Amino acid sequence: MLFVALPLVLVGVMAVSWQAEGIPPYAPPWRGQGVNPDNLRLILDDPHYRDALLQSLVIAAATAAGCIFLGGPMGIAIARARRREALLAAVLLPFWTGFLIRVGAWIGLLRDEGWINGILRAAGWIEAPLPLLYTNGAMLVGMVHAYLPFAVLPIFAAATRLDPSLEEAAADLGATPGLAFVTVTLPQLFPALAAAFLLVFIPAAGEYVIPTLLGPAEATLVGRVLFEEFFGNRDWPVASALAVALLVLLIGPILLFQRLGRAA
Repeated sequence: MLFVALPLVLVGVMAVSWQAEGIPPYAPPWRGQGVNPDNLRLILDDPHYRDALLQSLVIAAATAAGCIFLGGPMGIAIARARRREALLAAVLLPFWTGFLIRVGAWIGLLRDEGWINGILRAAGWIEAPLPLLYTNGAMLVGMVHAYLPFAVLPIFAAATRLDPSLEEAAADLGATPGLAFVTVTLPQLFPALAAAFLLVFIPAAGEYVIPTLLGPAEATLVGRVLFEEFFGNRDWPVASALAVALLVLLIGPILLFQRLGRAA
């Protein structure tokens, strides 16, 4: 209650407060001015904030889809491998290094004088460096890399509980390995796949560091707008209203994730 509910209540109070000079730079409703509904109304009416919310959800969905595309086969393969511990350690290895160091590594790979452009130019495939850094592609690659373990682990956990005799029975009845996977294995993994998608989607929707360091300047995501309003404009009420709007949009996915987590 102290570390979860209280901060949410504080953000909710700031969302209906008034901007003011001082520290902190807002006047709460009980200081005589009452509740301020303009902050929430601004989030709904101003296209700048609406586009930031929409763009963040699209990028988060693309990140989650990329993590499922890569993490699904990885989780299933690790569950069926003999050396699970070593492979899981390789998946978790990024968590043992600094987050900014990992993002900095992608900057070194993707910049004009980076390794990727250097290899392509040395091979004679390009003459001028490709603009890889500060693009939507670079941002998406960085986010998939950062959140990939969140998709692999729940899929791995679900895959370890599968009964291999079901696929064997499907094969005895004439099903090919691919058909047996689609008709027998995949339906059993669907709750875990959906839970993994949401486990990536929910935190990725508010990501700030990766879009700022790898994405284009025009990528106006919620994390960037929140930082700008909090520390640039010092408009804490509007920033809090934006945070509340994002939380409202994520309530449905959060509840669905909890339900799928129990099913998986």
